[in-house]
Formats: sequence, C-alpha cells, structure tokens
Amino acid sequence: MDKNAYDILLFNYYREAELRGADLILRLINRMDDPRLQEKLSRHLADETKHAWLWTERIRALGGVPVRIDNGYHRHLRRKIGLPSKLLDLLALTYVVEERSRKRYEEHAARPEVDAATRKVLDELQEDEKSHLDWVSEKLARMAEHEGQDRVTAVLERYRTLEEEVFAEMVADEQRALQKITEDAD
Repeated sequence: MDKNAYDILLFNYYREAELRGADLILRLINRMDDPRLQEKLSRHLADETKHAWLWTERIRALGGVPVRIDNGYHRHLRRKIGLPSKLLDLLALTYVVEERSRKRYEEHAARPEVDAATRKVLDELQEDEKSHLDWVSEKLARMAEHEGQDRVTAVLERYRTLEEEVFAEMVADEQRALQKITEDAD
C-alpha cells in the first residue's frame, strides 16, 4: 500500500472539513451583531482557514495535490438540520462539529505510525479546537442563564444525535475510498 496516497486522500478529507467549518463560521458572522461575538467568530474563522492551509501544506509535502472532496458531511448535516437561524442553534451546531473535529484529530494523533510532521499539525489543530470549544461553551453557558439549561442541553443532544448519524455515513464513504487506494496499491 502507498502510505502517501492513503494519507493524501485522508488529509484532503480533513482539509475539506476545515473549509466547510469555515463556511459555517462565516455564515454565523453574517448573522451576528454582537461585537464580542464578532471578534470570537473572526478568530475562529481565521483558525479554520489556517487549518485548511496546514492540511494543504501536508498534502503538498507528501507529493499530493489538494482536491475538493465532496464527503457529503456538511451537506447531509445541513439537510437533516437545515440552516439554523437562532443563535442557540447555530452555536450548538458549531460546538458539536468542533467536538467531532477535536476527537477525530485526537484519535489520529494517538496512532503509533503517525509521522512527526503530521503529529505537529494534529497537535496544533487540537489546541485550536480546544479553544473553539471553550469559547462556544462559555457562550452557551451564558445563554443557559436566559434560555434554561434544559433547553441548551436538549438542543446540544439533538445536534449530537443528528451529527453522529451523518458522521457514520461519511466515515463509511471515506473508508470505501481509502480501501480503494489500498486495493489499487496491491
């Protein structure tokens, strides 16, 4: 199996997820008037695009070319959820997607075969994802004071359930694509 080809494809999936995350954050920015929230979202958007760039650099370093991957994750998530219009829903969805990103990078970084350059990217992204989770969590906690903790918890759980379904579908598609690379190399 050509490990580089496998990694290049996987990193293109990661890159695409970061670009879709940037799209979600940009949509959030366009709906917010709160200056403090605008600042947090602007920093978050900068991080998402930086993450896509870091994956682009890893792909190039491995001899690959960044390509658009239609993994369907964000499209299917949007189909199941729609585009939330309430701040609580937008922030809860952002939180759930960021949870997934951090967990995915954490699991990847724990693999023993990860090269040093990729581990460095994964470590940096995990730190950024933690800061994203922190600020969104703080905002959700403040919202719970007005909306009620039960309401905030219910919205988060609803999005987690829907996201888990969509993520499972995406991983199955991703695994088929990665398996094809493995088979083509044999």
